[in-house]
Amino acid sequence: MASSRFLALLAVLIGLYFASRFELHKTLGVHERATAAFSSIFRQASTEQTPEVVIAEQNSQEAFKSATPSSPRRPFTRHIVAVGDLHGDLGNAQTVLQFSGVVDSFGNWTGDADFFVQTGDIIDRGDDTIKLFTWMESLRAQAAKVGGVVLSHLGNHEVMNAIGDWRYVYPSEIETFGSVAARQKMITTGRIGRAWAQNYTATSRLPLHPHLGPPNTPFPPPDHPVHFKKDDGEDGEEENSSYYDANEPLSHSALSFVHGGLSPTYSNLAPFPTKINALSSSLLHRLQSRPQPPPHPPSPYPGLPHGTTHEEVELYDANGPFWYRGWATDSEAKACVDVEKVLARTGTRRMIMGHTPDFTGIVSRCNGKIIIIDTGISHAYGGALSALSIHYTFTPVDNEAGEPRWIEREVVSALYVDRQEIIVDQEREVVGDFRFNEV
Repeated sequence: MASSRFLALLAVLIGLYFASRFELHKTLGVHERATAAFSSIFRQASTEQTPEVVIAEQNSQEAFKSATPSSPRRPFTRHIVAVGDLHGDLGNAQTVLQFSGVVDSFGNWTGDADFFVQTGDIIDRGDDTIKLFTWMESLRAQAAKVGGVVLSHLGNHEVMNAIGDWRYVYPSEIETFGSVAARQKMITTGRIGRAWAQNYTATSRLPLHPHLGPPNTPFPPPDHPVHFKKDDGEDGEEENSSYYDANEPLSHSALSFVHGGLSPTYSNLAPFPTKINALSSSLLHRLQSRPQPPPHPPSPYPGLPHGTTHEEVELYDANGPFWYRGWATDSEAKACVDVEKVLARTGTRRMIMGHTPDFTGIVSRCNGKIIIIDTGISHAYGGALSALSIHYTFTPVDNEAGEPRWIEREVVSALYVDRQEIIVDQEREVVGDFRFNEV
């Protein structure tokens, strides 16, 4: 009897090992069921257990404690890959996603990245609109099956096409749809239009650590007021420029993604990205639900629909997130002052955007707080094939005081066909207890 119970106990221990090995401990139910089973067997054997059983029970409890999701001391990693404007070029897009590790040679999701982010302007200047948007939806589904996430953004060219501004639509691209009317239907009520409405946003806030919640968790949180330190500006006036919260040291451990840019004078930055995305959704709905005007050219520019609100107009103007180019064109001195204000208000540490191409490579400004990833990937431009890679690690540190200390490290790299260039390699020590539940 004792030997059979010992074998049963051993089987449970082996199960616990494989549960921790393959991260089944992430499900609380596994923890509870395993604990209950162990306790039951141990109680049955308690009157006749051998010294070996006692030692095994003690060791297994220690091992189990170290593997449970409640343990605050396990390391965390996150890998993000972002790609800029693709403009109708499936071949170059596949090349970029393959050398950056997002897809394999067959164009399927590899699982090497936790997040793949595309910052808009998939449409126009090429003939692969249908193929590209179909592929993105396929990758989205493949990623979701293995815990990955695809974040997609509307660019100014997606919105232009929804308006009826077809200045950059090639006749050969219209032929891939069959007709003008078929193309209008596809980008309104058809599968591309539905994908835009369901899966594409104007901007994203992507936390580097799951303690801050899932992507696009609003900042500041509705139940948590934001406090700003007041810093003296150059002109002697006080400006709210840096967020602080002693109880939330990871508050700005997040990235923003957008097509054009988040202007420091844009009026709807907060709550971020909730407000901008709500406006984008409402504007897209107006455009897709109205009777489709004949495209421009050759017809007159149709403009925004009747009833468009002032905030929706502001969203689409030159200072809005689809069109803003200040982060690429402003002087370094001005950009580096202004970016601090935007980062403070959006709860992020760096802004990543496309829209303004540099055909030689990815542009980093202000120590990586501004990163512009449009490099003219499409053959229409003949620019550099590139991707941005972000590796984030959060590692526990042993210390004599027994405090929950961590090393937070972020390595940001520009990837090209033949090389990798490190843009940022920063680390800092952080103290605190943090949630590690995956999101």
